[in-house]
Amino acid sequence: MRAIQANGYGPPDVLEPVDLPTPEPIATEVLVRVQAAGVNPVDWKTRARGPGGVVQLEPPVVLGWDVAGVVDQVGGGVTRFAVGDEVFGMPWFPRLGRAYAEYVTAPSRQFARIPEGLDTVQAGGLPLAGLTAWQALVDTAGVTRGDRVLIHAAAGGVGHLAVQIAKSRGAHIIATARANKHDFLRGLGVEQIIDYTDVAFEVEAGEVDVVLDLVGTEDYGMRSLQTLRDGGLLIQVPSSAPESVKHAGRDQGKRVTGILVEPDGHALEQLAALAGNGALRVEVAEELPLEQAARAHTLGEEGRVQGKLVLVP
Repeated sequence: MRAIQANGYGPPDVLEPVDLPTPEPIATEVLVRVQAAGVNPVDWKTRARGPGGVVQLEPPVVLGWDVAGVVDQVGGGVTRFAVGDEVFGMPWFPRLGRAYAEYVTAPSRQFARIPEGLDTVQAGGLPLAGLTAWQALVDTAGVTRGDRVLIHAAAGGVGHLAVQIAKSRGAHIIATARANKHDFLRGLGVEQIIDYTDVAFEVEAGEVDVVLDLVGTEDYGMRSLQTLRDGGLLIQVPSSAPESVKHAGRDQGKRVTGILVEPDGHALEQLAALAGNGALRVEVAEELPLEQAARAHTLGEEGRVQGKLVLVP
């Protein structure tokens, strides 16, 4: 099978096409013929940072964790899917997912069916970003009707999905983004949009119940604390909030946590239901051939992508 392999740590050009054996599913697993593979910040951070990244891998490795495609084989004991089913998922994270390839094997319960109304390319961009947003806002924050939720980098891959998930739960959404992305966010139902390049978001946002900080720096964390009500929750992504922000939160009577996304077939089904009823759509910034994975990483690292980048084998 064709795949894109990182032959070392470094710039995007360490990503090279290779031919590898097609994997075989063991019991409880499915073999999925990949039709779309989303590209996420963890992909290029792992490629560039090496041992300093969130995911610890030793090259050569096939990167990628977002998968959408068709079940090609089922292993023993699998009852959820049959050959020919269209599925999407985030296999194995933070272990190796190997999504930049023509075929992937993983436990069947790390996938869900692609709903009607969501095409394969959009489904390929949904799992990691969608699960990050769901696990932050629903599982961790318990966002509910009437909550005021501030989302930083709201037009990005995780951000635009987080906006829609919070909206589906009846929250009032405040978003930070550059001015050229405001119309896009209004179309998603954001009530208040702040151009962080023009004004101080901690002044403009007012008091909020939850902050989903997808920038994740110490500066953004400290400033976000200023917007939180007593007992409010700041979630910083990726992974862990700086200790200085955690300490400041405790001193102010506010909660601070990081989060690292996990495979979750049940949550994928919830995301599929939202997409199926029109409450969630995936913005695909660009669809690229698998062989252009290096270009996708370059675009992602520039930090100006609206929505998701998706590779198509």
